[in-house]
Amino acid sequence: MSATNAVVIPSGPRAYGRRYWLFALPAALVVLLVILFPWIFTLFMSVHEWKVTGETPFVGLANYTKMLSDERFLGAVWRTLIFTVASVVAPLILGVWAAVCFSNTFKGRGLARTLFVLPMMATPVAISLVWTMMFHPQLGVLNYILTSVGLPPSTWVYDAATVIPTLVMVETWQWTPLVMLIVLGGIASLPTDPYEAAILDGANAWQMFRHITLPLVMPFVMVAAVIRIIDALKTFDTIYVITLGGPGSASETINILLYQTAFAYYDLGYGSAMVVVFFVLILLVSLLLLRTRQREDLR
Repeated sequence: MSATNAVVIPSGPRAYGRRYWLFALPAALVVLLVILFPWIFTLFMSVHEWKVTGETPFVGLANYTKMLSDERFLGAVWRTLIFTVASVVAPLILGVWAAVCFSNTFKGRGLARTLFVLPMMATPVAISLVWTMMFHPQLGVLNYILTSVGLPPSTWVYDAATVIPTLVMVETWQWTPLVMLIVLGGIASLPTDPYEAAILDGANAWQMFRHITLPLVMPFVMVAAVIRIIDALKTFDTIYVITLGGPGSASETINILLYQTAFAYYDLGYGSAMVVVFFVLILLVSLLLLRTRQREDLR
């Protein structure tokens, strides 16, 4: 074949650069329709007095300024923060402790690990229904156990003073296994040299955990903390199924309040403004935690 008849095959990204967008177009359309459009429409509704029936006049930032004087919303924010902090700290402490225990070799460790992670496998609604029956003041098994050992029965989720701690207990029971799995993976990747040197120096188990294990697995603990904080802030199904935000508004978090506002009171404009504020709150907390984790990695 002569040089004049040779076929020149284009190569490199520049040759096909104009066609790349054809492959990315379906994914871009999905992102635009499924993610971007709902957020734009939510922002649009948040600056309107959006009712189910009637006109939807433009009100600007009135829905946002209303939240500053809405005692119910401010109370929901406070309860959300309390619930989130407690639902993160308790699983982190118990999850790290469980990971250290399961990192040791003992008989039946595989079965124990399997049983420990089972709560994480069930759906939150199913778990909530089971716990609701257990919390029943007269027929619940928890009060039966308390009275069997000579303790007074508890009101659990039927008292404003105990409803948040009770819901935190459910969250801790379900999501401690997640923290355990993350931290356990970190412990499995640790080098053995520091432990061997510590044993030769006469360090006990607590000293090795305090000065070796905990600092080395701290990046994994931070990952678990980020996941748990985001998940705890978004908790809706567990609270809604067990308490519906009650008694009264004692367990009404931001998620429950915005749901009631939008779909029970049909005030979609004010509910959309709550969604925007809640999204910004989650975004700021996530960025703060990620920045903290990056600083820990640089040390």
